[in-house]
Amino acid sequence: MSSIPVHQYDSAQSVFDLLERQFVIGEDTLVELTQAFLEEFKVGLESYNHPMAMIPTFVTAVPDGTETGTFLALDLGGTNLRVCEVVLNGNKTFNLVQQKYRVSETLKSGEATALFDYLADSVDAFLTTHATTDYTSPTEATSGTPLSDVHLGLTFSFPVEQTALGSGKILTWTKGFSAKNAVGNDVVKLLQDAFDRKHMHVKCVALVNDTVGALLSRAYQAGGCFAGAIFGTGTNGAYMEQVSKIKKLAGNPAWDKGGLMAINTEWGAFNNSRSHLPTTPYDNAIDRLSINPKFQAFEKFISGMYLGEVVRNIIVSLVDATPKSLLFGGKSTAFLNKHYGLDTSFMSATEEAWIGDDSSPDAFVHPPLSVEFKREELNAAVLKKLDNIRTIIAKTLGFKLEDVSLNDAAVIRWICSLVARRAALLSGVAVATVLIQTEQATLKGLEKPARGLNQKLGVGVDGSLIEHYPNFGKILRESLVLLVGEEVEQRVEIGLAKDGSGVGAALCALMALKQGAV
Repeated sequence: MSSIPVHQYDSAQSVFDLLERQFVIGEDTLVELTQAFLEEFKVGLESYNHPMAMIPTFVTAVPDGTETGTFLALDLGGTNLRVCEVVLNGNKTFNLVQQKYRVSETLKSGEATALFDYLADSVDAFLTTHATTDYTSPTEATSGTPLSDVHLGLTFSFPVEQTALGSGKILTWTKGFSAKNAVGNDVVKLLQDAFDRKHMHVKCVALVNDTVGALLSRAYQAGGCFAGAIFGTGTNGAYMEQVSKIKKLAGNPAWDKGGLMAINTEWGAFNNSRSHLPTTPYDNAIDRLSINPKFQAFEKFISGMYLGEVVRNIIVSLVDATPKSLLFGGKSTAFLNKHYGLDTSFMSATEEAWIGDDSSPDAFVHPPLSVEFKREELNAAVLKKLDNIRTIIAKTLGFKLEDVSLNDAAVIRWICSLVARRAALLSGVAVATVLIQTEQATLKGLEKPARGLNQKLGVGVDGSLIEHYPNFGKILRESLVLLVGEEVEQRVEIGLAKDGSGVGAALCALMALKQGAV
């Protein structure tokens, strides 16, 4: 079963020109995508059961950095679970002690009670061996009165339908979990029942998604924030929305209270129909062979889990090109032939090696890749960079160094930049959509926004792409300039949300206490 297209060409340069046309996104496309994004926001806010779920979180305020207290946080979302003790110091700083505990394959697929008993046992072990603080509530801290219960916030990185700040129904398992008799049940109750069975004085008071955690964590550390986003292995976003726009909450007490509420957008599922996304044959192959075909379309265009595989598919198509291979002289390796055999970190390393100084001639930004490079004709800076990339390619993909030419290095670098640039521009579409939805920007900046004039617009971010990938944030901002105008873009403060899943869960527990939800 062939998973990728094969190029048959008369002109080698025509193949590279085709790739450029497939992956370069123009301003008109970005605008069209933003309009489609806004429409899916609207649909998801008005009713349930849409791919862009727009999940109400019942978090109705963001911290300002003055909050104090000590809380536990439990973070479950993969092979390891993490228990944290978070001390909020009240001056935009926090102290954190944490311990990881491994979740076995048996627990992942066994009875839900066994899994949640293990979570409770892990919290108990942490309290016994790692906790450093006496637990007092923020309101009782001056008197030193001990609480009968330790308050805990749960970061649960699986799909849930949240019904209150401290409750949410598990919709489905992902990430290799399939615990029985959990789907359809309240995850907070499942955990609290486990604490109660063990007679532990721990109360789970808040449920938070990791993206909302990024929003809350950044707000605490920066003194305010209106949105959070994950650009890493996966992608998602959260933002503060006017409750009056969340029409599906009509009849809920939260609707009557009005004000603001954090929305977990689940924007990885934007445009699952792919009617607007600039889909290439490589994207179709990724989707068709994925574990969730026709789902999480947007995520497959921009997240670290998939970008390396897009690049690998392009590379293999060039290796297989006819009448003559366009890469590695037609040779391949086990790494290159393996499904998901190329990690996004390879792309990052390749681009990092290329950026260096700015002495490269403009021709090498988009070089005539069908022309054979000669060492004696290249300046020293370019030659050094290409040789560094040759070494990275050989080590990562299992080639002999002599099998990787200067042209091969230039082509690979160019492919990585094409795929990553598209991802960063599309990421900017998501951020721009939130700015427009919250009336803090207008599309293309043609009119004055209704809110946020002359204010800094804080966005808390987390994830390996936004934190480590060369120029990812810079290109995301290029997208913002095109979509909302330079004046708004300059007021957007994008800052890392340190430990959103831990600190965010603790802050959510604090909010539960303040809202009287406990």
